[in-house]
Amino acid sequence: MSPRAKKKPSGTVTFVGAGPGDPRLLTLRAVEVLAEADVVVADAATRAQVLFHCRADVEVVDPAGAEDGEPLAAAGRAKLIVTAARAGRIVVRTVDGDPVVDQGVVDEITAVAKAKVPFEVVPGVPVSTAVPAYAGVPLTGPRAGGGVRVLDTAEPSVDWATVGATDGTLVLRGAVDQIAEIAQELVAGGRKPATPVAVTTQGTTTEQRTICSTLASVAADLKAARVTLPAVIVVGDVVGQRDTLSWFETKPLFGWRVLVPRTKEQSASLSEQLRSYGAVPHEVPTIAVEPPRTPQQMERAIKGLVTGRYEWVAFTSTNAVKAVRERFEEYGLDARAFAGIKVAAVGEQTAQALIEFGVKPDLVPSGEQSAAGLLEDWPPYDPVFDPIDRVFLPRADIATETLVAGLVELGWEVDDVTAYRTVRAAPPPADTREAIKGGGFDAVLFTSSSTVRNLVGIAGKPHAVTVIACIGSATAKTAEEHGLRVDVMAPEPSVAALAEALAEFGAARRASLIEAGEPVTKPSERRPGSRRKAK
Repeated sequence: MSPRAKKKPSGTVTFVGAGPGDPRLLTLRAVEVLAEADVVVADAATRAQVLFHCRADVEVVDPAGAEDGEPLAAAGRAKLIVTAARAGRIVVRTVDGDPVVDQGVVDEITAVAKAKVPFEVVPGVPVSTAVPAYAGVPLTGPRAGGGVRVLDTAEPSVDWATVGATDGTLVLRGAVDQIAEIAQELVAGGRKPATPVAVTTQGTTTEQRTICSTLASVAADLKAARVTLPAVIVVGDVVGQRDTLSWFETKPLFGWRVLVPRTKEQSASLSEQLRSYGAVPHEVPTIAVEPPRTPQQMERAIKGLVTGRYEWVAFTSTNAVKAVRERFEEYGLDARAFAGIKVAAVGEQTAQALIEFGVKPDLVPSGEQSAAGLLEDWPPYDPVFDPIDRVFLPRADIATETLVAGLVELGWEVDDVTAYRTVRAAPPPADTREAIKGGGFDAVLFTSSSTVRNLVGIAGKPHAVTVIACIGSATAKTAEEHGLRVDVMAPEPSVAALAEALAEFGAARRASLIEAGEPVTKPSERRPGSRRKAK
């Protein structure tokens, strides 16, 4: 009997709605399938927000493609997708908004179905509803009239005069170059010239911008505001509720580019907090971490930790946790080596790094998250209850003596060990340096005196229009010594309090501009030669 032919591998295709632009609007199912993808077919509109969730080795394909010099039509895109799936690969096709509201994508889905390739459709948040929601414009309610109708501005079969004769809210998607003609046709069909209109570009992103007008004035207002990007346009009395319901563009730091002189690992929670205020954080490392020049001291300390030399281990940074963890892995140790030893962490981020290592800290400051705060809660040495009087303190080579002196005063012996060295980081890319010196950033957060010195050293002094925010008086003094005007200072020395203080500054600045009748601009838009944007 002849051997049975091997069955060809069978892949799958998933059409994923990538939403309107904000990457946080991806569904949980979308994130799951993106993590499994071998091939992602993603156009420019969706690529940035979806690749974050993919494996590093994923193949990225542009669905526009080219065939005989012309962009691929739906049939060509479907052929590309089917070919990849029949090779046994997991293919994810990402679509702006929702897959089933784009006829071209529906044609792709139909072609994949006819090819008998297993497929799935993951709905996305539709652009036509999400963008008005982010603009503070509801589509239903007492002012909505006869329902909601969604149309494309470029649709040739639409009789706009007939549309104008109907009641209800209109949601128009597409280019704004035809808005003058569309507005005239709607008025000719029966809509009042004073009917409110909201035009939103780059919706749900921190570049979102909404122009409010009327059918009679919208063309002139868009020309004056130099709006050329595709937009979502809402026509109807519901636009009047924007003054009350606008929540996104009114965030205290909306659209601000904020420079965070820390690595992505160090600034994760800080950057997320800034995003919650509407800001766009930009991390620039100002220090690099290197092993100590003489590793013998760390080797002796790790050996002492295992053999019971210490009662406590105190971690004053996530870098210290990382340094000890790397040594543990080098010696074949794990978190079990901390059995019977009390562990202290200077703050929540350091505590979290320990927990990820498998170690739950026994002491985290209840108040200020600093060496001083740690000393406030640290128990004095008691020879009755403490069998060992020694503390292992792994830290940076440039750390201050505050903690050591305080522990000694409490009766403890301290092995103060250099676990890592901090050196000035390499300069950031040229465009980042230019933005720092030229006023391209709206604010910079300084979390220590060293971040001030190092940032100025590797990238230059921030422009005079940039808002300078400092974590404490010592950092503020260093900033002033470098010729910087300090605008914001945290009420307490923590990065969370610093971000909150900047948000309060931004809210007060916005309120002041509105009260003065001026457009709400970002600090970077006040630099010489910059163009102010419409409110």
